[in-house]
Amino acid sequence: MDVMVPCGGLRHNRTVTTHADVLTDQFGRFHDYLRVSITDRCNFRCVYCMPEEGMVWQPREEILNFEEIERLARFFVERGVRKIRLTGGEPTLRKGYLNLVEVLARIPGLNQLALTTNGTRLAQDAITLRMVGLASVNVSLDTLRQDRFLEITRRNELPGVLQGIESAQAAGLETKINVVVLPGVNEDEIIHFGEFACKHSLTVRFIEFMPFLDNGWNAERVVSSAEIRSRLCDQFELRPLASGASDVAREYAINGSEGRVAFVSSVTDSFCSGCNRLRLTADGQIKSCLFLPPSVSLRDLIREGASDEELGIAVQKCLDGKWSAHPPMRNWAQRDNLTMVQIGG
Repeated sequence: MDVMVPCGGLRHNRTVTTHADVLTDQFGRFHDYLRVSITDRCNFRCVYCMPEEGMVWQPREEILNFEEIERLARFFVERGVRKIRLTGGEPTLRKGYLNLVEVLARIPGLNQLALTTNGTRLAQDAITLRMVGLASVNVSLDTLRQDRFLEITRRNELPGVLQGIESAQAAGLETKINVVVLPGVNEDEIIHFGEFACKHSLTVRFIEFMPFLDNGWNAERVVSSAEIRSRLCDQFELRPLASGASDVAREYAINGSEGRVAFVSSVTDSFCSGCNRLRLTADGQIKSCLFLPPSVSLRDLIREGASDEELGIAVQKCLDGKWSAHPPMRNWAQRDNLTMVQIGG
C-alpha cells in the first residue's frame, strides 16, 4: 500500500510503498522496529557482558559494510519498519559512523533513528548527531560511583560519560539511561539513580539481568523490577504512564520533577506478546528474538546477489520460527551461541 510517512530527519513527507505482510509472524505480531549492530567491538569490558581478555573480534571483511547496512535498512523500512536503533559492541567506535547516521536518517519512511552507546564519544559528537538526524540516545550506565564504574567496566571513563549525557541533552537528543541492576554490585544505587533522573530531567531505565552466553547469569542474580520499584516508592511518588503493547519498558513519572523511571522486566514479567523487534548482528545475521540463535545470514545472501524478494523470503522464514514467548527463566536453557556484545544491545 502507499502511505504518507516522514522522511529521514523528520523534515518532510514522501509516498513510500510498503510490504508490511513480510514482517508479521505466525502469532500476528508485526515487526516495525529494527536494531542494527554496526560493530562487535567495544572499548569497555563490562563484567556481565564479556571477559576482560580473550575476545576474538570478527574480521573486518565479515562485518556488514555501510552500503550493505543501508540496503538492508531501506529493505526493512519499505516493509514497514519505522524505528531503527544502532547498537554494538560500541557503535561509536565504527569509523565513519556519523556518515552512516546521516545516510540512514534520510531514508524515506523512517520515523525515528536512535543510538545505544556507552557515552564515551557523546561529548564530541552529540551536536553533529542531532544535526544529521539522530533523534535519541540510550546511554548504558550502571553506577554513578567512579571506583565502582572502574570495577564494572574495567575502564576509568565515568567523567567523560557524564559529560556526554549532558552534551546529548544540550544538543536536543532525547536521552535515557540504561541501568542493569546486580545484587551486591550496584543495587544500593537505585535511589541515587532516581535522584539522578530528577536532577537531570531524564528517564532512567532499570533492566533486569538477562542470561547470555558466558555472562555468569543465574536466577539468584536477578533483582526484579518489582523489588526495584518498591525501593523507589519508599523515596519517590511514582505515577504510571500510558504504554503501548510493544513497549518493553513500563514508565513512571516522578511526581514533583520532570524525571522518569522505567522498568524492563525481561526475566520476571516478559513482554513477548507485544514484541515488535528484529535484530541484525554486525555480521548480517537476522535474529527474531534476543534469546534465539540467528537463523540466516542476510550478508551472505546480499553478497551472493540476492534480490529483495529473496531477502523477504529469508526474513519471513526467520519470523515463521519465532516462538510465542521465551520459556520461564526458572526453566532456562541457553539456546544462543553468541555473547551479548556479539548480538548487539
